[in-house]
Amino acid sequence: MTLIKSISGIRGTIGGAVGDNLTPVDTVKFAAAYGTWLKNNSGKDKTLVVIGRDARISGEMVNKLVTSTLTALGIDVIDFGLSTTPTIEMMVTEYQADGGIILTASHNPKQWNALKLLNNKGEFVSGKDGEEILDIAENEAFDFVEVDDLGEYTEDSTGIEKHIAKILEHPLVDIDKIKAAGFKVAIDAVNSTGGISIPPLLDELGVSYTKLYCEPTGHFPHNPEPLKEHLTEISAKVVEDKADFGIVVDPDVDRLALISEDGEMFGEEYTLVAVADYVLGKVKSPTVSNLSSSRALRDIAQKHGQEYFPSAVGEVNVVEKMKEVGARIGGEGNGGIIFGDLHYGRDSLIGIALFLTHLAEKKLKVSELRAEYPSYFMSKNKIQLTPEIDVDDLLKKVEKHYADQEVNTIDGVKIDFPTEWVHLRKSNTEPIIRVYTESTSQEEADELANKMITIVKSLI
Repeated sequence: MTLIKSISGIRGTIGGAVGDNLTPVDTVKFAAAYGTWLKNNSGKDKTLVVIGRDARISGEMVNKLVTSTLTALGIDVIDFGLSTTPTIEMMVTEYQADGGIILTASHNPKQWNALKLLNNKGEFVSGKDGEEILDIAENEAFDFVEVDDLGEYTEDSTGIEKHIAKILEHPLVDIDKIKAAGFKVAIDAVNSTGGISIPPLLDELGVSYTKLYCEPTGHFPHNPEPLKEHLTEISAKVVEDKADFGIVVDPDVDRLALISEDGEMFGEEYTLVAVADYVLGKVKSPTVSNLSSSRALRDIAQKHGQEYFPSAVGEVNVVEKMKEVGARIGGEGNGGIIFGDLHYGRDSLIGIALFLTHLAEKKLKVSELRAEYPSYFMSKNKIQLTPEIDVDDLLKKVEKHYADQEVNTIDGVKIDFPTEWVHLRKSNTEPIIRVYTESTSQEEADELANKMITIVKSLI
């Protein structure tokens, strides 16, 4: 089955059978459930939704299904067309909308698409709200309006422009310093909407650039997840062009990976570390990242005399913890930067602007900047289980086994050792336990993972 319904939305592959894939029937059903939930909770006579999409091939088709469904419910729709996830998040509050939908399957390959659902704050819907939407979809509890009450559909092409303007207005983005540094970068936007959002931002900041895969055709030239093994071309281009660094984003521009001037990965985990280092040098603020993110962020927070707080995995959980502790900077170790001053969502564009300011002030090569940060290495593995195994009970046994260590159980089990950690959490979609480890060398991270897998299997 390639249709995954979760509290944050619905995603699946295009084509195939209803209920098994993201077919037009499933798309309409889920859009209707979301629209019904919004109408039930907005308390307004008229409900407004903003919508945007990444460049994947199925986007236009899915967009027509979703916007038609919403207007059939009597909901007004503002369609921003090709856009980015952070842009649509910001447009919800900019237009005082009741919600928003981003049509993107993020880093999934081109055959996938999804509906990511936002509340009236431009943030992903909560677990409770997601459950309500799933329940409405399951029961098909929709009531469409009569012809005189259909919603209005309008198009707006100014979303990215407005998003960039907000970034340029922020006092921590020093346009003059960036311009004076005369940076040159290379961009890989995987033929999606990074190609229409990053260049105009860099133009405003006086940064010259060369483009690789910046046409928003939706034909991804390589696996769109911004991992080292997928980025050989941009790494070579950075060196060939003598660029100061490389910028890589996923199709919906909420994950930012950087490449040093020598063609080496800066490290997805370290995008947030570097930006947090800059922000904490200017303002006092706690930091937050999820339990599976690098310890390096905690180290940087401590360097600046600030507290670090972990959250459960998932953007909505990071945001909730950031608000709870008053953190202005946080995010996820997959290159997801959340800068609360702008909005509470992962945003590569503000990440680029803050990183450029940091680099301009430090007057270092990107590889030299990376060398200033503590070096940690991660290993990501999984343990295959049979469906009858009680995963929760198994994780309790692991917790008990390590009772004399520092253990966190807000999301699975995380065990902090003096120089390394391991995080075990169950998958919501398949019978596996994910095993994340981090240590001071790749060998030790791998060794810790193998040791943990052996212990878990012995406890089954």
